[in-house]
Parts: sequence; C-alpha cells; structure tokens
Amino acid sequence: MVSAGVASTQLISFLQNPVHRNPKTPRRLTPAGASSASLPLSNMPTILIHYFQTPVGELLLGSFEEQLCLADWRYRRMRSAIDKRIQTGLNAEFLEGNSVVIEQAKTQLNAYFAGQRTTFDVALCLVGTDFQKRVWNALTTVPHGTTSTYTALTEVVAEKTAIRAVAGANGANAISIIIPCHRIIGSSGELVGYAGGLPAKKKLLQLEGVRIGQPELFPAD
Repeated sequence: MVSAGVASTQLISFLQNPVHRNPKTPRRLTPAGASSASLPLSNMPTILIHYFQTPVGELLLGSFEEQLCLADWRYRRMRSAIDKRIQTGLNAEFLEGNSVVIEQAKTQLNAYFAGQRTTFDVALCLVGTDFQKRVWNALTTVPHGTTSTYTALTEVVAEKTAIRAVAGANGANAISIIIPCHRIIGSSGELVGYAGGLPAKKKLLQLEGVRIGQPELFPAD
C-alpha cells in the first residue's frame, strides 16, 4: 500500500515531466534555452525558438517579427550572454514555437547540408552594436568554398589594430552558417576557435570543398 506522502511525491514528479504537460500550452524558455515550467504569457513581444538538429550539431533557431534573429549552436560557450543580448536588444522574451521564417531557414539549411545550396536569402534581424553588425555583414561577403583570415576581415571593417575587437564580434555571431563565421581562419591556415566546436567547423569547410591546411584565402580588396 502506497502512503499519502509517497503518492503525493509521485504525482508532483509526474506533473513536472514535460512529456505529461499539455502540449498546447506555450512554454517560456530561460535565457540559456532550457524549458521552464508552463506559465501564463506576458504582454512582452516574443522571440519564437525552435530546436533544429543538423549533421554537425544542434542549432537554436529564433525568429522575431518574421526575421531570423538566431541560428546558433545550442550548447556553445556564451549561450546565456548571447541569449540575453538578443532578448534585451529586441525587448522580447523567448517562447518555444515555430514560424514561416524558421521553416524557411530549416529548408535552406537542409539544402546546404545536402550540397544543393551555397547562399541563403532568409530575412535576418541582426542584434548587436553597429561595429558587430559591420563585422557580420562583412562575413557574408566571404564566398562559399573559400576562407578569409581575421587580419583580412579587420582590414575590411576597421583599423588593423582592431583585430581583437573583430575577433570578438566574429565570436559573438548568433546566426551561424548563414552568416559564415566558420570561414574565418588563422593567418597560417589553422582553424582556431568556433562556437560550434572545431570538429563542426572542419566539417562545414570540408562540405564546402575547402582543403583543410591549404585554404583558398579570400582577399580583402
């Protein structure tokens, strides 16, 4: 015979399991992208968040007013800081859901991984400083199948002495693959850091036909 205390504990555990919640109840997300308990919705604008598994890792896709504001690696370093930047910049909160632009991004990303697409035309919403946006826009000019360096990227957007700031903006990119920060490598051809991890960066470059160790450098002119 189960005691009242044990039965109560089991019931609480059952209800706390996301599987047993009402699937139609919207779920707010914490800044780190983890689901919180189902809560009544506030009057704040929302950023719809959708988890998307790719061949090289899981992405966190986000849309705001039918523009893609997030396509970032779910388990990256700086996850909380980037999510906070986006929510603060848009004065909105995360809500798990889907949208037309998220589905469009998924379709184009699937085509990219299948080798059927080399460019993207999803509507983007860049959330950051003017300097960061300048760096991210410059990244989109590095063609598929080529690489550039931090030094060359810096020469496009700022003074040569700003290379650390440019590297920081590159690392703060929240729309991975579509804004191709994975195409930025070290001056000697080394892969250096990447939010999705170096194995993912290597696979993305190999998918695009880049010869690792013998990069085709994209010059800044």
